[in-house]
Amino acid sequence: MPFQSAGCHPGLAKTREAAWEWAESEGLDLSVPARKKMIRTRPELWISLIFPKASQDHLDLFCQWLFWAFLVDDEFDDGPAGRNPLMCEKAITRLVDVLDGATPNGPMERALAGLRDRTCPGRSPQWNRQFRRDTAAWLWTYYAEAVERAAGQVPSRSEFAKHRRDSVAMQPFLCLHEITAEIDLPDSARSLPAYIALRNAVTDHSGLCNDICSFEKEAALGYEHNAVRLIQRDRGCTLQEAVDEAGIQLARIAERVQRAEKELIQEIEAAGITGPTRAALERCVQDYRSLVRGDFDYHARAERYTRPDLVELDERDSLSQYFAA
Repeated sequence: MPFQSAGCHPGLAKTREAAWEWAESEGLDLSVPARKKMIRTRPELWISLIFPKASQDHLDLFCQWLFWAFLVDDEFDDGPAGRNPLMCEKAITRLVDVLDGATPNGPMERALAGLRDRTCPGRSPQWNRQFRRDTAAWLWTYYAEAVERAAGQVPSRSEFAKHRRDSVAMQPFLCLHEITAEIDLPDSARSLPAYIALRNAVTDHSGLCNDICSFEKEAALGYEHNAVRLIQRDRGCTLQEAVDEAGIQLARIAERVQRAEKELIQEIEAAGITGPTRAALERCVQDYRSLVRGDFDYHARAERYTRPDLVELDERDSLSQYFAA
């Protein structure tokens, strides 16, 4: 890990309290296994490591987005909603419709509508397009996985790498970074090849780091959409050999982050970008480093990843209360 830690936000405890109060106010009545899993997940830790200098209000809002996203993830990764393509399609269609302004039904949709209304107004059309694209693309990855499970298919490693770029859900949080950084990139900046490469490298690092730290838990639940598991299947190697190869790939992705940073500075000069747009891109270069490091540190600290022995194999039956109807 070549990047230095920027520390942890001092408002972590306040954000944790605000997240659970928000969940209760939204009627997100978690089952006992789901509550235990969320406590082990510690969304307040991830958000505090990723955004160590955010305002308390932004930290609280972003943590509530993450709390909601982890609920969605657990429902579709571990619950029956992710193994029934028709149920999954219906649920994801509704969530994307609500993201686009439809009237919500049920607690998960109402929670999403509230987050949307507290986040998107006042942002530029460019930002809203990017955030909508990234969030909808993430949600639809659960449907893709549900269909592959039902068909008995497993993606190739190259196919999965493209899929994981959306399914890890890092890209929407790169959009949220612009809010706390008080920047709003124009489409020209978002279209710079090196900016796209930097964003992709940051996202790829998070996805592979997550897979390395999740493979034991996911193996226990029979979840195949994991880079470590795909390496093992592809090479016919031991689990430790697959983990070792994934670790080498993770280091190479960190090198991609550094290479994209340098190329972005060159492209800023070549395009003659000055003023607020240049400052905004330079802020991304600066902050994305600590974001990668914060994500890396989180995976080494949260019990969701460090204690696979705490996985309850029967918890699947108590999930999907939100999407079963």
